[in-house]
Amino acid sequence: MWGFSYWVFPVISGLTWLGMLIAMLAVWTTSGRPHYPSMDPRQRIAYISDVGAQGLKPLFIAGSVVMTVFLDLSLVAERWLRHRGRLARNLTIKEKAFMFLSMLGALVGTVGLICLSILDTLRHPHMHNRFLVVFMVGYVVSAIFICAEYQRLGIHFREHRVLRASFWIKLSFILIEVALAIAFGVESRKDNFDTAAVLEWTIAFIFTFYILSFFIDLIPAVRTKERVSEETVLQMEANDSHALMHEDEARLHQAQYDGPNYRGDGSRLGQNF
Repeated sequence: MWGFSYWVFPVISGLTWLGMLIAMLAVWTTSGRPHYPSMDPRQRIAYISDVGAQGLKPLFIAGSVVMTVFLDLSLVAERWLRHRGRLARNLTIKEKAFMFLSMLGALVGTVGLICLSILDTLRHPHMHNRFLVVFMVGYVVSAIFICAEYQRLGIHFREHRVLRASFWIKLSFILIEVALAIAFGVESRKDNFDTAAVLEWTIAFIFTFYILSFFIDLIPAVRTKERVSEETVLQMEANDSHALMHEDEARLHQAQYDGPNYRGDGSRLGQNF
């Protein structure tokens, strides 16, 4: 039943992100919690960006790229499956607009995360912080429009409980992440670096659950795959039947309009002498 399907995109994305975070945190803690050059003298807990600006920068960049690419593929796959009817279809222009705006927000977030991982906080602190804001705002906006789309879909497809479940998961993500992001900004401005660092790690780990929530969205397509395949086969058979019928009609018309055939000597074929 499961096989290879579109649901693997969010799984790959989520596990990549989670694995990267665990690896970075584990390296920092097992190395004796070093104080990196990018850290404030009063800071004891490293930000993700502090760890990612050191020897694990290649991991930070690679993990960010893989996570965002497969998360964006999840959104594209969902749009395609809704278009094909393997998931609940978008019935209104507003729903389609919400979908495209969510994809645009995700694209902005993708650019933000990849750029902040490349422009590390040690060498490019100001650009890094700007792209951090772009990353967070992009994906929060994307989640808002996804919730708006699912809310509209839920009105038309009340029997699809997965829409309601996914809506509440993503809405919870928005509320929690926005609250934590505000707290992160406040603590950073107050120079409470350790508290801000804990909040940043928390925000990043919670983001994993948002990514994996797309598994819930895409898994129903596994059940509809066989149905669509059967419909395709039936359509092909119907097309073949129509084609044969048209061929028979063409032969009949040809037989009706063909004149008598003659031999080379002018006598009609079938005429006896």
